[in-house]
Amino acid sequence: MNNDYIITREDQLSDILGEPSEIVKQKVCDSLNDAMHTFIERSPLVFYSTVDSRGLIDVSPKGDAPGFVHIEEDGSLLIPDRPGNKLAYGYRNLLSNPNIGLIFVVPNMTETLRVKGRAVISNDPAWLDLLSAQGKPATLCVHVQVEECFFHCGKAMIRSKMWKPEKWTEYNDSLLARGVANKIDSPEVTEELVQEQLERSYEDNLY
Repeated sequence: MNNDYIITREDQLSDILGEPSEIVKQKVCDSLNDAMHTFIERSPLVFYSTVDSRGLIDVSPKGDAPGFVHIEEDGSLLIPDRPGNKLAYGYRNLLSNPNIGLIFVVPNMTETLRVKGRAVISNDPAWLDLLSAQGKPATLCVHVQVEECFFHCGKAMIRSKMWKPEKWTEYNDSLLARGVANKIDSPEVTEELVQEQLERSYEDNLY
């Protein structure tokens, strides 16, 4: 790496990227507006980022039927937890650092919604029941107090052709199974075995 080209100051960024227009600056809100409510109600998928004790950032996807993230009357958010791999990196991070960042995605919409705030983890039975799916309450929920939010333009989605099925590539291998089998490096733990267990989990342990 050539250190002469490392950007270290905001004025260097501005020289390269320019400054945002006044319209862009004005789109940043401190609470959810009606359009943002609608977007969240349509969203079946949210990615949320947390920070661990070393300062490393985790990003975790959470998904379910559109509107699975509940909006409280005060504009705060409730994000349900469903059965997963139990590593719980994001939840462990929130125990020591409550800051959280969210990106909501809606299929066939190029724009995304970005939300920043502070979060707590709760197992309040009333909230878990409210966030039920397939007849089962959520295992936990994350309550997010929104502090900043704004819509992000759709250029990334347009460039990636994310919502154009004709541009998708079909893959018939599982990189997760391959990666786990290679990491464990045991003749008993094959890629096929890991894939079988993964598919069984998808079938039996979604809710």
